[in-house]
Amino acid sequence: MRILAHISDLHFGTVIPEIAEGLWKKLEELSPDIVVVSGDITQRARSSQFKAAGKYLAHIPFPLLIVPGNHDIPLYNIGARFFSPLTNYKKYITADLYPFFRDEKIAVQGISTARSLAHAGGRISDIQMEKVYQKMIRLPDSLIKILVTHHPFLAPPHQPGKKTVGRAARALQVLEACKPDILLAGHFHMSYSDQSHAAYTWPNRSVLVVQAGTALSSRTRNYEKNAFNLLRITKNRIHILVYAWKDREFSEENEKQYMLKDKGWEPV
Repeated sequence: MRILAHISDLHFGTVIPEIAEGLWKKLEELSPDIVVVSGDITQRARSSQFKAAGKYLAHIPFPLLIVPGNHDIPLYNIGARFFSPLTNYKKYITADLYPFFRDEKIAVQGISTARSLAHAGGRISDIQMEKVYQKMIRLPDSLIKILVTHHPFLAPPHQPGKKTVGRAARALQVLEACKPDILLAGHFHMSYSDQSHAAYTWPNRSVLVVQAGTALSSRTRNYEKNAFNLLRITKNRIHILVYAWKDREFSEENEKQYMLKDKGWEPV
């Protein structure tokens, strides 16, 4: 089994210190094999916010895989937005825009869906699809294969009109031969999970889509609490626990389980 902690939308610049301390403590207690951070590390991509985020993340004593979000591209500095959009992210967080983690049980690939031309939306390019395809197609089927983006592949069940990542259907079609298992993302500040077949007719083998809420920020939405996900992963079963902030600590809020069957990942 592998334990993966999925945190998202930290939004340094709006972080609540008590919750940030609580997340450290809970992660140390849970001892995940890897911590995935699915974007929006800062609120306004300022160097001071990236410095604070980098210092915070450096204190997490587990392997980290991080991708940027749309808030990690400057909004008001137009020159930086279009000519050096991720300079501070690369300087203070990581210069790797295709982060990859692999052990004998799981493989995790991250890509950046943030775009200078989009204030909030995101997109997957043909180049990104090809790079991820070339990496994942070589992975053995014995591994659970996970793709991390900031922008989601599925809208929330109760808000089906919300905009998902651009070219999502095309990306799933291209990656079908790679047999991806899990898509992790954030952006909406909502915790939910579902099968890819809820919105797409391919791949033929249904992929599990898992969304994380905002872990640390005061920018919670629609009565959602600050939260993160913990995935307990085996070859044929994925157990998702949502940990939400309540009574000055992170505690289990809800859970779902999925099993791998002939047509892919299905809820138990």
